[in-house]
Amino acid sequence: MKLGLREANQHFSKAIKAVRAGKKVVLTERGQPIAVITPIKEAPAPEAALKRMADEGLVTLPTCNGPLPRFQPVRVSGKPVSQSIIDDRDDHA
Repeated sequence: MKLGLREANQHFSKAIKAVRAGKKVVLTERGQPIAVITPIKEAPAPEAALKRMADEGLVTLPTCNGPLPRFQPVRVSGKPVSQSIIDDRDDHA
């Protein structure tokens, strides 16, 4: 479908209806094409993208459904990591 700029401006809903119907709309100025409005292709579902990446070996899919187990912090002896970072910065300053 071709529309002149003036017609597209005055009847924009006509152009949008055509795009929603899957058609390309070519905008013209003095008979010369200057732009194209095309429908956006549907993005694949996230599940399909994950499956493709798993097939390529890029990711590993989970083996079970449901919430993750609760995180338990690990207790270590010695000074806190934050203090170690502060001390290291002081040494390099």
